[in-house]
Formats: sequence, structure tokens, C-alpha cells
Amino acid sequence: MEEEPPTETRRSPPQPLIEEPDPKKLKMSSTTTTSDDEDVNSNSAAPKKQRYKRRKVAIFFAYCGVGYQGMQKNPGAKTIEADLEEALYLAGAVPEQDRGLSKRYDWARSARTDKGVSAVGQVVSGRFYIDPPGFVDRLNSNLSPQIRIFGYKRVTASFNAKKFCDRRRYVYLIPVFALDPNCHRDRESVKASLGSDNELVKCLECSERGRKVEGLMGKRNFEVKTAITESDISSNIVNAIEVSDVQANGVLEDSATTSDSNKQTSVLVENTATELTVASEGIAKSESSEMSGLGNDSEIVVSKESVNGKEKPSGSFKYGEEEKARFNRILKHYVGTHNFHNFTTRTKAEDPAARRFIVSFDASTTVVVEGIEFVKCEVVGQSFMLHQIRKMMGLAVAIMRNCAPESLIEKALQKDVNINVPTAPEVGLYLDECLFTSYNQKWKDTHEEVSMKAYEEVAEDFKMKQIYSHIASTEHKDGAVALWLHSLNHRNYPDLRVIDEVAKIAKNTSVDMETQAET
Repeated sequence: MEEEPPTETRRSPPQPLIEEPDPKKLKMSSTTTTSDDEDVNSNSAAPKKQRYKRRKVAIFFAYCGVGYQGMQKNPGAKTIEADLEEALYLAGAVPEQDRGLSKRYDWARSARTDKGVSAVGQVVSGRFYIDPPGFVDRLNSNLSPQIRIFGYKRVTASFNAKKFCDRRRYVYLIPVFALDPNCHRDRESVKASLGSDNELVKCLECSERGRKVEGLMGKRNFEVKTAITESDISSNIVNAIEVSDVQANGVLEDSATTSDSNKQTSVLVENTATELTVASEGIAKSESSEMSGLGNDSEIVVSKESVNGKEKPSGSFKYGEEEKARFNRILKHYVGTHNFHNFTTRTKAEDPAARRFIVSFDASTTVVVEGIEFVKCEVVGQSFMLHQIRKMMGLAVAIMRNCAPESLIEKALQKDVNINVPTAPEVGLYLDECLFTSYNQKWKDTHEEVSMKAYEEVAEDFKMKQIYSHIASTEHKDGAVALWLHSLNHRNYPDLRVIDEVAKIAKNTSVDMETQAET
């Protein structure tokens, strides 16, 4: 009996369960079907903004410091750093939440410059959004012409522009005439009072440019009247002194006039273009007093008619080999490790920060800008304190002008000596370059060299157009250095005459007097 084959029972396929889609999953799904209208809207929508990464870079730039209160950011003051930070934000290199908060993007500067000081090779570092291309142009478009960005270099994540900078090179442009002892000198100057200590008089070499020298007088005709009340002054003595020009010998003449002991006595001094009447107990003293010791009771009257309207430039002085050798010898005293507490402010001699290392100080080249010849003084050091370079230059110039002995530098570098050192004007100083020798040597195989080599041409062009022209035009217009030279005297800086030098002079004088007494 045949068995019937089993009948196959066909099952209908299971019906898919119809579930409501999850609203959250629907929003996140990228395969959800859309209508034709939705497709059109999605195609016309703007593409998403590309996100860039922050990069650690070193930015090279230059600036002219006129009108700025220095490099470092200072609340309430106009600084280079504040303008640069704002430009970085406007260029998209810094996000909104980090605006004005430089620590968030590892900001560091290679050097701080003082008020009015310029820079050619300044470097700052940080983490910025440098993409898309055109980062340098975007920065410059948000900066004034006084500040120019040259470029940037990718650096290591640990790079710090301040800590990794081995040495800094500064340049001070000093006019050649500042080294001439006979130019803008104070030895023929007296303090102007006219009843007020703030009276202003003019130097002949500055008069045509309208420069005003407070309490100082140069080569110009003037009349001095001094009230004398000492009872021991003879009632019938007047000295007439005829003095020739700077390079001529003086001839003395005696003349007599009548006056009482309690009235003014007068002395007539005739210069080639100068007339002055002086009455003083010490006017018959030697020229070594240089008329700088007159008190505040002196009265000075400027005689305008006697001015011929032309300057008498001291064209005989040249920065020749002899002058160059002497100036470089003076600057060499600064080279090495010394205590520079006398060449800064706010730093005491006991402070370790007062010890600084100067690699070199050289003044062998000159440059002519707008008719003025400048000596280019280059100083290289590990780091510098506030006003240090300006004070170093101030004392060196004072020595060149014979206002102080050369030995004063060695004394000023001593820890236990306090000396008031002159400060040269800020206009001639600028940061030339920041050097990263050790960093470049360590990372030369994997990273770009951090140096100004790639920007030498644009840096030189900026230097000549912005910095050098500003230094020369300022000297033409305001005479910053010329006016400063009038202050280099022992009245303003009594420490320029060293104590032992004064003692030596006094000793020699006493010996001479004893010799004369014996004869």
C-alpha cells in the first residue's frame, strides 16, 4: 500500500510590523526619504563652514614706536601688543571666546620695548587659525602702516618666543654731532631765571628750528645781571672781559665804573657775536667754572638783534678712525657679565636680575639719513632691563664729550656704587633682531629655521621708510638729541665727576699753591 507523500503546508510570509518612526532617530537619519521640494531646498542650502585647526606659529613683524607706550599690553595705554591682538581676532586667527585673553592661545613675545622705541625683527608666538591662505594679508589689512607683518613660521608645540630667544640685537642711531664736545655744549650755558626757573631760552644752533632749551644757553648774545649784596665786594671794581670765539684766545681788559657795595656790579663779556653783562663775586675765576655754577638769582636777557639768523655748524668734527677707536674702546667696557643696577630703574644692586651679559657692543659704521650722519651702535646681549641701553649710550656719549672720565663706567658697574647715569632719548633706539640659535640647531631637521633671513628685503625697506626717516625727521624738527646734549653737565649729573677725580684735582691744586707760596 503506497504511502501518500506528505503535503507541504505553505505559510504566507510574515507581515512586517508597522511601527511609528522614532522622532529622534528620524532627525539623525541620513537615509530618510524626502519629498521633491525638500530635495530642492537641501541642494540650494549653503555648504557647511569648514573647520580649521590651530597651529603653533612664530610671527615676524616690525613697527615704528612713535605714539605707542611700548610693546607690552598695558590697560589704558596704547601699545603695539594691544593693536596686534585685536588684528589677530579680526583676521579670524583668534576665536570670539578668546578675544583679549592671550594666555588661552599661548601668547609670548621675544622682547619688550619701551615707549617710543621701534623694532624691525620682533617675534611673537602662539596658537592661531592661520587657514585659509592669506593670513599675513588679513593681518596687515587690520593694522596701521606703522606695524607690518612680514610672515610666520610653523614651530614646535613647546615653542615660546621669550624662553627660546637666545640673544637680542638692538641698534641705537646717534648723530655724529652728539660726539663732538664743541657742539650743543653746556660749558657756555647759564641758567635762565628772569624771576622764574622755568624760563626758556634758545641755543644758536637750535634757534632757526625753534627748539627751546629749558634753563640753558648756547652760542648766542645775551645779557646777564646778578644782584650782589655781599659787603666785602669792592665798591669801585669792574672787570671787562673780551672773549673771542670758541677757537680763539681770550684777552682781558680792566675798566672801572662807580657802584655801591649793596648795588649790582656788572661785567661786560664780548664774544664775536656775543655781549653780556655779568656781576658776580666769582666772575674773575678761571674758565674751568664754565659759567655753570650761577645761582637761580641770575637774570638772563636775550638780545635778538645780535643774532645773524644763521647757524654756525661745527663742521670740523668727523667720525674718523681716531674717534671710532675711542668710542669703541668706551663701549667695550660694557661687554661681559656685569651688575647694571645703575643703568636701569626699579632694580636694586642685590637683585640677581641686575646681572646681565653683553655679548658685543660695536659702533664701526655710519649711515646718512636726510642729511644727518648717524653712528650705528649695535649691541647684542641675552636680555636687557628697562632703559638699560639708553643709559649705556647716555654715559658713553657723556664720556666722548669729555663730561665724564672713562673710568666712570667701571665704577658704575660696581655693586656698591650708586650713580645717576644720563638717559639718551628713546627715538634713536630700535630692536634689530631676535636670535634663536639653540632652537634652530636642535630642530633643524624637522622644522623651519626661525630667523629673519626670508624677510631681509622687506625688513630693510620698512626700516628705511618708517624708522630711519622718523629718527631723522624728529631730529630735524624737534632736536631731541640736541636738546638732551645741553643737559649733560655736572649741575644736572653731579655723579659724572667721580669723587676720587675731584679729590685728585683738589690735591693737585693744593700742591700748586704750596709751590707758588715757596717761590
